[in-house]
Parts: sequence; C-alpha cells; structure tokens
Amino acid sequence: MKNYIKRRSFLKTATAASLSSLFPMKYSHANDALNGKTLVVLELSGGNDGLNTIVPYGDDNYYKYRPSIGIKEKDLLKIDNYFGFNPGITGLESLYKEGNMAIIHGCGYDNPSFSHFTSMAYMHTAAPNSGEEFGWLGRLADNMAPASYKNFLINVDKTQSLAVRSQKHIPIVFDHPLRFQREGFHEQKPILESVIYDKDEVNNNSAQKFLNEIANSAKESSSIISEAWSNYTRQVDYGLAPVDLNKIAALIEANVPARLYYTSFRDNAFDTHVHQPNLHKRLLTYASDAIRGFMTDLDRMGKSEDVVLLVMTEFGRRVPENTSLGTDHGAAGPMFIIGSSVKGGHYGKIPDLVNGLDDGDNLKYTTDFRSVYATIIDKWLQVDSKNILRKNFQTFDIFDRTV
Repeated sequence: MKNYIKRRSFLKTATAASLSSLFPMKYSHANDALNGKTLVVLELSGGNDGLNTIVPYGDDNYYKYRPSIGIKEKDLLKIDNYFGFNPGITGLESLYKEGNMAIIHGCGYDNPSFSHFTSMAYMHTAAPNSGEEFGWLGRLADNMAPASYKNFLINVDKTQSLAVRSQKHIPIVFDHPLRFQREGFHEQKPILESVIYDKDEVNNNSAQKFLNEIANSAKESSSIISEAWSNYTRQVDYGLAPVDLNKIAALIEANVPARLYYTSFRDNAFDTHVHQPNLHKRLLTYASDAIRGFMTDLDRMGKSEDVVLLVMTEFGRRVPENTSLGTDHGAAGPMFIIGSSVKGGHYGKIPDLVNGLDDGDNLKYTTDFRSVYATIIDKWLQVDSKNILRKNFQTFDIFDRTV
C-alpha cells in the first residue's frame, strides 16, 4: 500500500528552499510583452569596505584614520585627483573607463544596524528599522508580472535569499545547475520518497496527485536549467571565481525568460576584521574579474544592452582601522550599477571624513540605498517604484537613454 500523505502536512514540513526548487518553470510568450530588460543583483556578503574599494586618496584624513591599511597613492588605479580604485580591481577599472560603471556614494539608512543578519534583512526587504515579510525583488516581481509567470525570478545560491521572497511568485532557487535535489530534514525523507514521477498513473488521492504534479514540475524545471548549463560553452575569462555570474550568463544566453536574478559572493567573505589588505584585495579581484567577464559574455551574445548589474553589500566598515589591521562593522558605503546602458561616473554626495562621521566613527549616509533601487526600478525596468518601496525616493539620471 502506498504511503499517501496530506497536502497540508507536506507544506508545513517542506523547507522554503525545497519548495522553491520544486515549482514549475515554463516558457511563456507572454514575457515578450515586457520591455525585455533584465536586472542581476550581486551581493558582496559580509560588509564590503567601501573606503578601501573606492579610495579617497585626495583626503589626508583617509590616511590619518588608516595609517597601516590605507592604500598608498602610488599603488592605486587612479580615477581622478581624489579617488582611486583598489589595485585589485582592474576589471572594474576597465568598465569605468569605458563609461559603463556608475558609483553611487554614501549609501545607507537611518539608525544603521551593525548586525550582519539585521542589516542584510533591511537591504533585502528595502524596509530598514521595520518589519517586511517579502523581499524587494519579490515585490518587484509581483508588480512586473502575474503569478502565472512561474519563471520570472531566479536565485542562484545554496538557500533562498529574503530578497526574492514574493507573495505571488515562486522563485527558482538552485546552487549547481547539474545537481538539482529535493532538500529536507531526515524526518521528511519518507514524505519526499513517497513522491512519484509517473504521469500516467491513475491516482484518486488529491494530495498525492498534488505532490506528483510538483515532482514532475521540479523535474521539468531542473531539465530546463541543466540543459541551458550543458549547452553553455564559456568563451570569456571570468577569472578564478566566477561567483555564479557564469551560471546566470548561461540562462540568459538560453533565453530562459527570467527578468530578475539574485546571487552573492558567499559565506560572509567580505567581513575583514583581521589582516584586511591582502585578503580584501584578493576578494575584490575575484569579484571584479567575474563582473568584467560577465559583461564581456553579455556583449558576446548580443545582450549587453538588455542587462544591468547592481552590486551591493549589507553595510560598509568603520572609518578607522582596528588593532588587528582590519576594519569593523560600519554604516554607509558605495553601491555600483554596471552595464552598457549606464552612464558611468560618480553619483550622490561624497561622504565627509571629518564632519560626516557619527559618534562611533562611522560614515553617515548621504544617499538612501533605496534611491539606488528606485533608480533601477523607475528608470531601467519602468515600474513605479512607490509600489515596491512604499514611498518615493530620489532617483539618478544613470541610464544613457529612455528604456
């Protein structure tokens, strides 16, 4: 006798990650009705040190606060007579020189949290110092497309990000395109093993039928993504660590009709409390080379004008170096918008290293980070950002043309 189970019991015990990988991803020509623009978000987890990424070498106070870890002027990739890139990010330097990288300074929010978990939740939901059930990309998906678009939102990671949690859409969440699996606790094994894949089996049990449909949909979804990855032949250099951007490139090249992608440089890598200089330079090199490779790949496939990349982190670092030759959790920092349709340059007010610090020696924010989100939502995706962000925010004239 088959081990039939109740639909409600399954839904209560299944993990969010497993459910998100089970629901169907079906191609829909209705996607053609959208404007065809795609947003990719790359999260630098751990809190990237903005001051040692975009270095204000023209301000003597930078070296006053960072006598040991401050990057010497002669070692920088100079942008102008005030800023220079960290020497590890030659890939971003080239994108900036090509006019395809916007640097938005001083991004943050009121009453900043120095907790990774809390601050990232604020960034994921675009709702600092308040509760919000759904992520900003999830709410964006709900406003851009009806729930019937089962393929609209993709998260490449080990677990689902809060940023993609949606009221109507089920995000596709995967880590490796060729290793799809149903996730669950050991106690859930009998439930998962009870699911069968035989479409032709006659079954009058509605709960079992529901599970079978999900299982078959999961199989179809994994097949679509696995096929895209198998057909993808990487022809450009992503450096030593592609940080999953090559997986997204494979899906874009295969015309998988997702419009919103989220991924991250994982494992709190940018939490550089100790001996920061060499580690931080190496991390930035990995990220920078991967971004450069991704942009080159998009150009190769003729899709560079259809995709914009947002690079963000949960918070910046404190201005003074610590006694361990690192930096501690801080507040404001830069965000980047990158793409062929971007007007490169500096945006937002540059933070003041003398009068722009709070009592804890953190940079006070000069740009609400939601202004960056609003710029992309309003100007790139052509959706009313107030519906997603709950109120209007300043936007920047970052894109070359009306899209």
